[in-house]
Amino acid sequence: MTESNMKKLIVLATGGTGGHVFPAEALAEVLLARGHRVVLVTDKRFANFKTGALSRVETMTIRTGTFVGSPVKKIMGILGLGVGMVQALFLMHHLKPDVVVGFGGYPSFPSLFAAAKLSIPTIIHEQNSVLGRANRLLAGKVRRIATSFPNTLMVEEKDKGKIVVIGNPVRSSVKLLRSLPYSGITGDGKVNILVTGGSQGATIFSKVVPEAIAALPANLRSRIRVDQQCREVDVEATRAAYARIGVNADIAAFFVDLPNRLAGANLVIARAGASTVFELAVAGRPAILVPLPTSMDNHQYYNANAFEEVGGGWLMSQDGFTAASLAARLEAFITAPDTLSRAAENAKKLDAGNAAENLAEMVLGA
Repeated sequence: MTESNMKKLIVLATGGTGGHVFPAEALAEVLLARGHRVVLVTDKRFANFKTGALSRVETMTIRTGTFVGSPVKKIMGILGLGVGMVQALFLMHHLKPDVVVGFGGYPSFPSLFAAAKLSIPTIIHEQNSVLGRANRLLAGKVRRIATSFPNTLMVEEKDKGKIVVIGNPVRSSVKLLRSLPYSGITGDGKVNILVTGGSQGATIFSKVVPEAIAALPANLRSRIRVDQQCREVDVEATRAAYARIGVNADIAAFFVDLPNRLAGANLVIARAGASTVFELAVAGRPAILVPLPTSMDNHQYYNANAFEEVGGGWLMSQDGFTAASLAARLEAFITAPDTLSRAAENAKKLDAGNAAENLAEMVLGA
């Protein structure tokens, strides 16, 4: 058996939120299909995402902490990171992986740092258009930096030679959407709107979207159907808001079949996390993106701006995301549906193709 055909042990290290987990899941799918062993190192939040390929891999959690908030929280974060560093060193000594791949988030830092100290090949993948803080700390220590966007900000000049632009890996259930054409709005037909605030939810969507739809003329409002993923605490109030205005709406804290709902959407209203943006690009679906204003280094703004620049959708700041402004956009889209069809085609310009396969090749060649 040649070295290139030998089965390898790959450790994936990631923060436990959807934006970090989904690209790791996409890479895991490819590696498992090729017969390699995959171990995931993450934090306790991952329990919400143990599905798909990641339900079939060994999962280990390490301590971490937050570095925002009160001085006490920051001190606890530093202590948690220290514990995580010790755990990661023991783990790397025990596993002896061939490669360690980091997907950002502070929980990824201990594993990548430990691997670099032990001279284990290391790669980081950056989902967003701004290099995240954990990845910034690791950039000088790792061998390669895989990026999603062509022009990733906050990369030091000395590290730019490590960059390979591969796009953002998406799950196989999303990749299937490439073959499903966008269904435009026809005549007086139904208008399917998908609303999602990402894995963290977005209370503002639960308030503004029903109010905006309520402000539409009755003949337009009657054509709308909504699938809305929102925070658990907002589910009942959001469901009631749509019931009051007579709009057919399916409301839940989490949709396990979100790719199917994305396939049928005429318009998406969403935050601008990298996974969301690239899933829209792969599917070719138009979107209104409302960046989370508190996102680290304002990275969601830059993600949304990149999507808007290719003509795939429209960036609306949270301050400008009002019921009146959204209602005006919805009315314009419904009465001139070709606008959405053009945006759907343009969205595909951000699709980098086989990002997961390309990342797998990089990993296996490290």
